[in-house]
Amino acid sequence: MDKHPKHIVVIGASAGGLNALTEIAHTLQTGLDVAYCIVLHLSRKAIGDFIVHRLKQVTSLDCSLAVNGAAIKKDTIYIARPNQHLLVKDNKFILGGGPEENRFRPSIDVLFRSAAVAYSSNTIGIILSGMLDDGTSGMWAIKRSGGSCIVQDPDQAEYPDMVLSVINNMEVDHVANLEDIGTLIAEILKHKKGRKKPVPKEVILESRIAETTAIGIEDIEKIGDKSVFACPDCGGNLWSVQDDRNKRYRCHIGHAYTEKDLVIKQNETASKTLWIALRMMEERKHLLKKLEVDFAKKGYKSLSINNLEKQDEMQRHINELKKILFDLQNQETT
Repeated sequence: MDKHPKHIVVIGASAGGLNALTEIAHTLQTGLDVAYCIVLHLSRKAIGDFIVHRLKQVTSLDCSLAVNGAAIKKDTIYIARPNQHLLVKDNKFILGGGPEENRFRPSIDVLFRSAAVAYSSNTIGIILSGMLDDGTSGMWAIKRSGGSCIVQDPDQAEYPDMVLSVINNMEVDHVANLEDIGTLIAEILKHKKGRKKPVPKEVILESRIAETTAIGIEDIEKIGDKSVFACPDCGGNLWSVQDDRNKRYRCHIGHAYTEKDLVIKQNETASKTLWIALRMMEERKHLLKKLEVDFAKKGYKSLSINNLEKQDEMQRHINELKKILFDLQNQETT
C-alpha cells in the first residue's frame, strides 16, 4: 500500500497563528489521502517541539518535525524547523539553509511554491493570522498551478495582514472560519479528480532558487525584469517579478522581498550602516582629542588647535547623524 499522499495541504501562519493552528488541527479528518505541512514564523529553537506537542493534544493525526530526506506520509502533520526552509519534492522533504525570503527562514512562500511544483492541482494552500505578506506569492503559485486557496476569515484573525494581502492580490477560493476548515478540506479533496495540471515554468524556476540556493542570472531574467534597486542583503541586482497584482523583488542568490518587506529591509540595512558610521566617527573624535592633548603638551599650539577644530566639526556630523538615526527609528515604529 502506497503511504505517499496524493494530495498535500500547506499552511502558513505568523503572529497569532499558533492558536489558529490548534483550532484547525482539531477539525482535521483522518483517512484522507493527504499530508499537512506547516510553516509558523516563530524563531525560538525549541518552538518546533512545542508546536508538535501542542497539536498532538488536539488531533489523532501523527505530528512531527520535518526531517531532511524523509518520506512524506499520509495522515501526518509536519512542522517546519526553525531557521530552515521547508520544501517538498519527489514525496520527500528538503530542508534548506538558503537566503531568507521576505526576511523569514522558514518562508511560507518557499513551502507553498515547492508544493505547487510537486503536487500542482493536488495542492491546497491555507493562510492564517500573521503580519505583513509572506505567503501571498506562494498562494499565487498554487492558484496558477490549479490548486485550491483558503484563507482564514480576516474578521477572525488576530493579525489579519497576511490574510488580507492574499485577498487583495488574487481571487481566493474560500474565506473560512477556523472551525470549518477541516470539513472544507475534505470536501475539496472529494471533488479533486483527473490528472494533475501542468505547472507554469516561472513557478518551477522560482522554486529551484530555494531548492539549490541560487540559480544563474540568465534564469532569473526569464521570470523578471531588472530593477533599479540593489539587494539589501547581498548588494546584487534585484529583478522585479509580477504576480497578478503583487510585485516582488528577488536576486539570483535567492533573497526575495515583497515591496513592503523591501522597504523594511532597506530601513534596517540603512540603520545598521549608519550605526557603524556613528561608531567610527565617535572613535575618530576620540583620536582627534588625543592628538590635540599630545600636541598641546609638546607646545605645538597651532597643531593642537587644528585638531580641536576637527573635533568640533566631527561633533557636528555626529549630532546630524544621530538625528537621522532617530528619524529612521521612528519610521520603523510607525
